Amino acid sequence: MKILLAIDGSKFSKAATQAIIARTRPRGTQVRVLHVVEPPSLLVNRGMGAYDAALDAALEAELKEAETLVANTAGTLRSKGLKVTTSVEPGDPKSKIVDAASKWHADLIVLGAHGRKGLARFLMGSVSEGVARHAPCSVEIVRIPSRR
Repeated sequence: MKILLAIDGSKFSKAATQAIIARTRPRGTQVRVLHVVEPPSLLVNRGMGAYDAALDAALEAELKEAETLVANTAGTLRSKGLKVTTSVEPGDPKSKIVDAASKWHADLIVLGAHGRKGLARFLMGSVSEGVARHAPCSVEIVRIPSRR
């Protein structure tokens, strides 16, 4: 079985990682840990010299942080006996996750849901919803139960 775990460093991603650890898996299951770094908006007017350099530096810093995040998550999964590979990609999270699952021939995508509602969901969109709609395989959206 091939499981694509999409993470973003949030507590929701940690819950998705724990869901993979807790599940019964067939022997030989492979997990690919993917973090997509969203570059500065395309709406930003490029070509402003120092401003471009600052945006590039910020993206580089995010990519390095993402490498550390996927390495730590991979270490956690490996310690539980899973075969793990990692990937960090810049781009739109929804499309990159779907593309990665398709190219890798994933059997399952696992990701956390932030649970945004109302205006925040409208403005930021829902990565998990977009992935579920367009994925080439099954999708497990892990939620953190609300405290009541």
